[in-house]
Amino acid sequence: MGLQSDSALQSILLFPIHLLVWLYSVLSFLPWYYITGAGERKALSNRIKARSTSGRAEGPYRSVDHFDSLAREDFPGKDTLDKLFQHAVQRFGDGQCLGTRDVLSEENEVQPSGKVFKKLILGEYRWMSYNDLDTITTEFGSGLAALGQQPKSSIAIFCETRAEWMITAQACFRRNFPLVTFYATLGEEAIAFGLNETGVTHLVTSVELLETKLKIPKLKHVIYVDQKKVSTEGYPAGLSIHSMQAVQELGALPENSPQPSDLAVVMYTSGSTGRPKGVMIVHSNLIAGMTGQCERIPGLGPDDTYIAYLPLAHVLEMTAEISCVTYGCRIGYSSPQTLSDQSTKIKKGSKGDSSVLRPTLMAAVPVRFMLFCHYFVLTGEIMDRINKNVMSKVQEMSFIQKKLFTLGYNYKLEQIRRGYDAPLCNALLFRKVKKLLGGRVRMMLSGGAPLSAATQRFMNVCFCCPVGQGYGLTETCGAGTITEVADISTGRVGAPLLCCEIRLRDWAEGGYTSKDKPNPRGEILIGGPNVTMGYYRNDSNNQDFFADENGQRWFCTGDVGEIYPDGCLQIVDRKKDLVKLQAGEYVSLGKVESALKNCALIDNICAYANSEQNYVISFVVPNQKKLTELAKQRGIVATWEELCTHPDMEREVLREIKEVASSIKLQRFEIPVKVVLSPEPWTPETGLVTDAFKLKRKELKNHYLHHIERMYGGK
Repeated sequence: MGLQSDSALQSILLFPIHLLVWLYSVLSFLPWYYITGAGERKALSNRIKARSTSGRAEGPYRSVDHFDSLAREDFPGKDTLDKLFQHAVQRFGDGQCLGTRDVLSEENEVQPSGKVFKKLILGEYRWMSYNDLDTITTEFGSGLAALGQQPKSSIAIFCETRAEWMITAQACFRRNFPLVTFYATLGEEAIAFGLNETGVTHLVTSVELLETKLKIPKLKHVIYVDQKKVSTEGYPAGLSIHSMQAVQELGALPENSPQPSDLAVVMYTSGSTGRPKGVMIVHSNLIAGMTGQCERIPGLGPDDTYIAYLPLAHVLEMTAEISCVTYGCRIGYSSPQTLSDQSTKIKKGSKGDSSVLRPTLMAAVPVRFMLFCHYFVLTGEIMDRINKNVMSKVQEMSFIQKKLFTLGYNYKLEQIRRGYDAPLCNALLFRKVKKLLGGRVRMMLSGGAPLSAATQRFMNVCFCCPVGQGYGLTETCGAGTITEVADISTGRVGAPLLCCEIRLRDWAEGGYTSKDKPNPRGEILIGGPNVTMGYYRNDSNNQDFFADENGQRWFCTGDVGEIYPDGCLQIVDRKKDLVKLQAGEYVSLGKVESALKNCALIDNICAYANSEQNYVISFVVPNQKKLTELAKQRGIVATWEELCTHPDMEREVLREIKEVASSIKLQRFEIPVKVVLSPEPWTPETGLVTDAFKLKRKELKNHYLHHIERMYGGK
């Protein structure tokens, strides 16, 4: 009776709130509907966005907005990257271009665990104008030429995301020095492989990364970008070390402008298998890809501010920043450790980069977030984890707080599903969440991995802006598809961009064909001027590229997609993730992992199957908070490492895996029957995931080899 009385009292207390919400909806809907043009936006969401040029289910599919031809010029005659930059300098000369925060002080902060974290106090953003960037670019390019760098000879950059990276890139584009790029976390062996393969003699890097002392026989000059003095002791004989400032002062030499077909970038991808591959990208590839991407960002221009924190050696970040420079946007540099007020390197009480910069645009790939607001902390290695952790914090609120949040969230969620919005909820409930990123973000673009429907809706609701999903690869200059701003659907990656077209190729072995119902499915092939020239000196992998009878280049992605009646694409599987079990059943490991990431106890998971066995096993990074709480409920007292090897905890994770798998109707043979729990998260630094946080299956297999033998009945 007591519980029933409490429930009745709670209903009585909440009745006035529900009544107010109903009255607000009735009184505000019609004025808001007509003032904001909500009906027109909904019609745009439902329109046909792409259709097959052949009339066949497999395509090719092309955007209806540019159906007759893939050719398009936003800036006629600007057919190389250096011409685009010069055009931007002429248009926006004194406007702010690249911004960097000065480090005012550093402090060591001792944690309760005894660990020492370095904390920063940062100043305001210090801006470089377009004219300033033009001058520095000219000086640095000339200095590199004075050091012996020749046109059409590659130069490497191995550096964090910062203004000096973009300065180097623009100097190289202007001088026709193909730029070889590496992730800062790629690993010494992989970087040495790429440097040796391309035979570079000049390397641009930072003092921190310079300490790796890479021993590359052909390397003659290393240029560091920091304003520091560097000791030259311990480096190989014949290797000269220079500061960026010193190179700028070497003197002027004539420039050698590139052609559209000249190599602009050799971008080494961290790859989920084997050695890194250098993707060869010419100037015309990048211009085509960026043209397609920018068309999906309405109103891109000088009023926009972009926050740059993703690796510039990732094609999404590089094309985003070059596009921002082209359209006159400001670029403020940041990092995952300084992004917000509560980021790991920001001293308590001081401001993170988002609060100071207040960006209007940002991109996101699976990357570490540490964001704080009044009610909860958002932490996670990937965007899908933000949703899970926020909602777990909501469960810790008081009854009234929880009900108000849930009521507001569900109300706005329902409005968004209908194609509308909830301005009052934005102002009263989600304002503080929105301020996590400065309060002005008008669009977020997610790429690098599929974003779950729940997470996309969560970002829509809490950050009060559209979240576009994109699909592309380094091999296609990051361009393929992007959802339109007006598209209110979830789980899809949008229609083909104006620069390319998409077709599906049957994959009978995996069970995907153009005759599938309700929609055609198959391996995704991307064709167009944004498709790159192949892999550097890697003929064994270049069979993924081909030219059709019209000379158009295509890339076979290895991803499996489904095309909806409105021309939008959904990623449903990956060919390389398919394993045939001993009994003949095919298991898609990626499909299993995507499904089981919905488990509350799981932060990350790698499914594994051996074709000589008849069941699937898994490696799991558990959610520390959830698993620790569960252990307390079971009366288990142990360290985190001990919990991850405790048989009861393994059984609990397996139990939840089976429950979730059953609810989403995974086949019996797809469900992992054994599990090993990892106390350490998988990061690029561990070598178990790529810089885009994609699983490295070979490395994970080697890392857990003794567990695999144990779980498959070995010694």
